[in-house]
Amino acid sequence: MKRIQAYSLALVLSIVMGCTSEKVSEKKMKSTTVKKKTVVYQVFTRLFGNTNTTNKPWGTIEENGVGKFNDFTDKALTEIKDLGVTHIWYTGVPHHDVIRDYTKFGISNDDPDVVKGRAGSPYAVKDYYNVNPDLAVNVENRLQEFEALIERSHKNGLKVIIDIVPNHVARNYQSLTNPKGTKDFGAEDDKNVVYNVDNNFYYTPNEAFQVPDFLNDYKPLGGEKNPLSDKFFDENPAKWTGNGSRSVKPSFYDWYETVKVNYGISPEGKKDFDELPEGFDNENYKKHFEFWKDKKVPNSWIKFRDIALYWIDKGVDGFRYDMAEMVPVEFWSYMNSSIKMKNPDAFLLAEVYQPHLYRDYIKKGKMDYLYDKVALYDTIKHVMQGHGLTDNIPQIQEDLKDIEHHMLHFLENHDEQRIASPEFAGNSLKGKPAMVVSTTISTSPTMIYFGQEFGEDGSENAGFGTPSRTSIFDYVGVPSHQRWVNNKQFDGGQSTTDELNLRDFYKRLLNFTIKSDALMGNYQDIHQYNREKTLNYNTKVLSFVRWSENEKLIIVSNFDANDHHRFVLEIPSDIIKKWNLNDGDYDTLDQLYNKESFKLNVIEGKGFITLKLSPLESFILKVKS
Repeated sequence: MKRIQAYSLALVLSIVMGCTSEKVSEKKMKSTTVKKKTVVYQVFTRLFGNTNTTNKPWGTIEENGVGKFNDFTDKALTEIKDLGVTHIWYTGVPHHDVIRDYTKFGISNDDPDVVKGRAGSPYAVKDYYNVNPDLAVNVENRLQEFEALIERSHKNGLKVIIDIVPNHVARNYQSLTNPKGTKDFGAEDDKNVVYNVDNNFYYTPNEAFQVPDFLNDYKPLGGEKNPLSDKFFDENPAKWTGNGSRSVKPSFYDWYETVKVNYGISPEGKKDFDELPEGFDNENYKKHFEFWKDKKVPNSWIKFRDIALYWIDKGVDGFRYDMAEMVPVEFWSYMNSSIKMKNPDAFLLAEVYQPHLYRDYIKKGKMDYLYDKVALYDTIKHVMQGHGLTDNIPQIQEDLKDIEHHMLHFLENHDEQRIASPEFAGNSLKGKPAMVVSTTISTSPTMIYFGQEFGEDGSENAGFGTPSRTSIFDYVGVPSHQRWVNNKQFDGGQSTTDELNLRDFYKRLLNFTIKSDALMGNYQDIHQYNREKTLNYNTKVLSFVRWSENEKLIIVSNFDANDHHRFVLEIPSDIIKKWNLNDGDYDTLDQLYNKESFKLNVIEGKGFITLKLSPLESFILKVKS
């Protein structure tokens, strides 16, 4: 849910894009306990298996179709695994608000005045102890159908990730399947006060919630008549809105469909809970778990911990936490240490967009991974768009070198524009050099978004919101992906040649990354060195080396969509010395297509390799020694 704080983004982006091209020193990558790279495949669950191509704006399930858990067959999961994927993030699984009548199953109807889109936002969760009824063939057995999908995913070698949205819940949160003794959010709140440490929400006593004024000709459900669409939602007293708005009538641009969860921070900002001792950021999760065992914590902490452990017990292998920076880091210490005590290998990924908070959320909050959005993604995006310089990329790696393993890399996700959309790059092939750099420059995990491997452009007008991102709010088909699904054969039978070629590129690249030792080893920038010394080497090109004891890689990418680039790449003498290479000639083999072989000439302790790169071409050259 992309709601980056403008002040943070503007400040950090100006710093990153203004980086000087200082020489970046060698650094030793810290691989912690991970021996190979991780690749996460994010899939919007309700869209994956939908073969309906109608794409009517604001269309119903009957009109536009919807995918189901059962669409993830063994064949589909095998193909995802074979793409070079280790983890699958099923986005939109917890039961969130939807505009469909499920009352015969005991589920209350949701009000279009406080739901975005017809299918609803996956980040307005209504019931954390069950799953989205849209995704089930048999709604009564929806939870069992998801449990079967977890089992199928594991059988096919994939770890399972789902969302947890700790900062806010749907305005009408109501769980139908709470475990015995579990109370709903807000069920025991004192609603006569603005704040109490054990209240789950913040309130405005004696005032009722008011639906925001809709702007830009917006009408719920596109103007379709609905008995609940009456500019009224019964919430008295009014709760604070998810993004922190205290107004009883939030703005149209507020997260008006959600309410903010109280983590024991008073309206004045006082923390009504224990803080971690000085130096505790260096302690492991077991020490953190022990610290909280005898502490009294706010009720909301306990509720979310129990939710996470509930899903861990069902076989979920990890979570993606929405807008984690809006929740105090002490809660994450409490929550994540509890998860790790049950599953030490749990994969814990979070949205944090303020770089000054990164280390706290990793070290104190015990996050495994954070999005590398504000630095790497934004910088590479500018390069892909033609108005950024590759000179800015090495400095990012230097600045993050102490936490580089914890920074997850991506070029697409559900919040971001599709690479092929005119608003981003307008050409899916511009993602190729960017993807090579993103996947190979560090030990960080890689994430791709379903449809990215086919060059999906996100151009469908689904209803709520605007194109360039595949809709997360409405029922829609994803055309390039649907051609690969091919009536659920999952074989690319309707795909174009260009789509299949692009998927082949992703498959080659991702499979190489999850097998390479060097990508979990050492890194050294050679870009600035060659910018200073090499004729015809410019700001459209990037190069660096990666190596381990048994693998030496020279990685070069051309971001130029129009021109070839020819130059003699120089490998500095300190690298040649570390690689124990004597003067002489060494063969190299491209690890992407195994079709190009260049000679590495070592002369007087320096390496030289003559390269010609076509537009948007990359080489991952393994040195044979």
